[in-house]
Amino acid sequence: MGKVRISLVKRTARKLLQLYQNDFTEDFQHNKEKVKNYVKTPSKKLRNQIAGYITHLIKIERRRKEALQQQSA
Repeated sequence: MGKVRISLVKRTARKLLQLYQNDFTEDFQHNKEKVKNYVKTPSKKLRNQIAGYITHLIKIERRRKEALQQQSA
């Protein structure tokens, strides 16, 4: 089974990606700092979970784009 994330993490990560899509990368450390700037989280663990999920979503999006490019080529 995969990781189970609470809906707060998913909702917050998707909202941040929607608002600041160009600010996030595939680098967790970079995303962690950006999340710290944008969201006031009650704990470091929650901030890291949000940053990790953002990193995960960006990697999924990159893989999807690469697959589409390979299909069209």
